[in-house]
Amino acid sequence: MKISILTLFPQMFEGLFSHSILHQAQKKGIVEYNVMDFRNYSADKHGRVDDYPYGGGGGMVLTPQPLFDAVEQEKRESKSVPRVILLCPQGERYTQKKAEELAREESLILLCGHYEGYDERIREYLVTDEISIGDYVLTGGEIGAMVITDSVTRLLPGALGNESSAVTDSFSTGLLEYPHYTRPADFRGYKVPEILLSGHHAKIEAWRREQAVRRTWERRPDLLEHVPLSDKEKKMIEKWDEE
Repeated sequence: MKISILTLFPQMFEGLFSHSILHQAQKKGIVEYNVMDFRNYSADKHGRVDDYPYGGGGGMVLTPQPLFDAVEQEKRESKSVPRVILLCPQGERYTQKKAEELAREESLILLCGHYEGYDERIREYLVTDEISIGDYVLTGGEIGAMVITDSVTRLLPGALGNESSAVTDSFSTGLLEYPHYTRPADFRGYKVPEILLSGHHAKIEAWRREQAVRRTWERRPDLLEHVPLSDKEKKMIEKWDEE
């Protein structure tokens, strides 16, 4: 996969791609990151990329020309048709399901805005997706682009040391993830559940599923509306509700 990021602050991404899983994935050739300063595509002699909004009002608006030219160049150099993603508060709320969808693409272009907003023609004629990482406003789209890049990269085959890790993550199954424990089995009197020490894999899986359902019921009950539950699990939830 190739992930291109169009930003006015490319230096913000240097640390992100120099460490941990994202760095290793690029080193292995699983993903290619291309961070571009779209100010370099401005036709203005002073390199301006923003202007005052028509109709008045506060703030500055990103002009269409630099982003259109930058995206069009990336498309010409791409081996596949890329998804062009605008990071903005008005976009679709980002979810694990969306990350899994994007991870099936061969090429992504992420647009990071600043100032008051984008010229509307960028939304209408350039992008394929608008994404928001949450119901709040940031100073720019860079942090959102980092979130998408990280969440997508870790889903690519070979990016994680254990391929099953991404499959059992919170939200991947529709549920929050079950509790994890490691050595020692007894730490300051706090003990690991006996079932995990039993070596009985079927019982362990059943325990983990029950714990995932319970944790979701306790912390994010809204998620249970979209998760297929067995009759036994439905009865467990009814019992917890009564308690």
